[in-house]
Order: sequence, then C-alpha cells, then structure tokens
Amino acid sequence: MTEIKTSDFVIARGLAGGHRMTVYTWARPRTFPSLPSPTQRYFDVATDSRVLAHCHWQSVPKCNPTLIALHGLESSTQAHYMKGLADKAYGLGFNVVLLNQRNCGGTEHLSKGLYHSGLSADPAAVIQELIDLDGLQSLNVVGYSLGGNIALKLAGDYALKAPPEVRAVCAVSPTMNLACCVEALEQPKNIIYQWRFVRNLKRRMRRKAKALPRQYNLHSLSSVRSVRDFDEAFTAPHNGFRDADDYYYQASSLRSVNKIKLPTLIISSDDDPFVPSYQFHDSSIIENPFITVTITRGGGHCGFFTDQSEGFDGYWAEREAVNFIKRYA
Repeated sequence: MTEIKTSDFVIARGLAGGHRMTVYTWARPRTFPSLPSPTQRYFDVATDSRVLAHCHWQSVPKCNPTLIALHGLESSTQAHYMKGLADKAYGLGFNVVLLNQRNCGGTEHLSKGLYHSGLSADPAAVIQELIDLDGLQSLNVVGYSLGGNIALKLAGDYALKAPPEVRAVCAVSPTMNLACCVEALEQPKNIIYQWRFVRNLKRRMRRKAKALPRQYNLHSLSSVRSVRDFDEAFTAPHNGFRDADDYYYQASSLRSVNKIKLPTLIISSDDDPFVPSYQFHDSSIIENPFITVTITRGGGHCGFFTDQSEGFDGYWAEREAVNFIKRYA
C-alpha cells in the first residue's frame, strides 16, 4: 500500500502561499550556462501528426539513461522547469528529450488535430522509436501538470506490458482528476490563471486555423470564457469526445493509475491553486505499491522553490524528480 510521505521541502523565505510561489517561479528568469544547445528532432506519432523535441545527447547516447520530459497546458519545451530538468539530468549523465505536445512550441502546422490531456499514445510512440531506432536501453518519463497526467496515464496504459527499457515515471503537480482541477480553476481566486490559459488557447487556435484554414471553424471562439468553454467547443469535438465532461473522464489518469506497474513518484503541494491535493488520496493511488506520493507543505503549482545553496539552484521538485529517476535508470 502506498504511503503519502512527508518531505524535506522548506518554502524559500518570502514565498509562503500557493499563489505567490506559483507566480514567482513562473516569472523568475533562469539561465542554464552549463546546458549545451539542443538538437531538434521530429517524431511521427500518428499518420497525421508530428511532434518536435529538443534533445540533449550525451557523447554516446546508448551508454546513458534517457529522461523524456512532458510540459503542461499551453507550455512548451522552453518552460523554465523543462530546461531546469534538462540541466539537472544532463549533469548527471542522462540524455534528455524535451518533448513538445502536438501544436506546441510553434508546431501548429505539423499535426492535423489538437492536443489534449490524455494523449499518452504520443510519448509511447516516441519511446518506441527511441528503442527501435536509437537502441536506447533506459527510458524514463517526467511530466509536469498536464504532462504529469499524461505520464501517469502512459504508465497505466502500459500496465504489465511496458517495454523493459522503460524504467520509471515521475509526475509533478499532475492534473490527475481533470474535472476537479477544472472546477478548482473556475474559482474566483484563480481568475488570473484561467484568463492566461484561455488567452493562450485562443491564440493557439487562431494559429491552428491559419495553418489549416479548412479544418477549423472559429465561429464559437469569441464566446469562450473559460478552459471548460474551450474544451466544450474545441478539445472534445475535435478529439472524438462527447463533450467536455466526457473528455475529462476519459483523459484523467486517475482512471488507470491502479494498473501502474512501474516505479512511480507523484509530487504535489497542499496549496496548489488548481490541483487539489485530495485527489492523491484516492484508493486507486493509495492501494498501488508501485506509487510513491509526496505532498509538500507549500510549493504552489509546479513551483517548489526553496533556499539555494552551493551547487543547488533551489528548484526542489526538479532535483527530487531526477534523483528518483536515477535510482531506477
């Protein structure tokens, strides 16, 4: 049975409160001078869909473990936590594959359809290519937020049939129960996050329609005021779901985590503004011995910034994720 563990995470001075931590770590500039420039690689994940990855390869990739990183809603491989993961993992000898979701990172023209929170088949296709074509022997997945949900859904989809090369999975602030996360996002206190997500979703939809002008009708876009509105008007119908509620149910990893048979770490905080921590007490998680859950006191959404020290930049969850993966890689 899974134990929900306490952690050694201590909130950095002056950053108490989920909103403050979330906004601070999102806006704080970061640089990674020791991380080499990435190479680009395209993966054909479906007959009509291609995704772009930014890769940091060790000198002999086959001789090193690989970390595949998945970003959150309306983000990309340029997110600070993606580069932070890459920096820490590469420094420990990992190859790093930072994967854009479909249409993200300026790739709207590469895929016919839209991405969504349950597209675990995409990283599965990437993993299979890295095994078959590159001969990589140790593949590990770390996902943040929406990417965390996808990582957990992938592990659940694999169940007992995961390729032996897939060693471990970590999810940070994962939106495991999409319906409850959307409900939390709709609370008045979270209006700034809702506004930002909706603004970026609309912008991306306009770019998508420009890239594929006969594929998408934007007539209803002006009436979209929330993430739920967008999912009802675009995500659900363009991905074969009945409506937004059906999409949230079908795409939530909470439905399949009971099948996970890979070492898995979930990290979240008790003050995440829109990923309520109660979802991590679900029996499907608690009763699975392959899953370790760490709920920190404070940390916000994808934040987890603590006091810096020599050789450590303060981004605690990145360090925890990489150290966990290292144990199994």
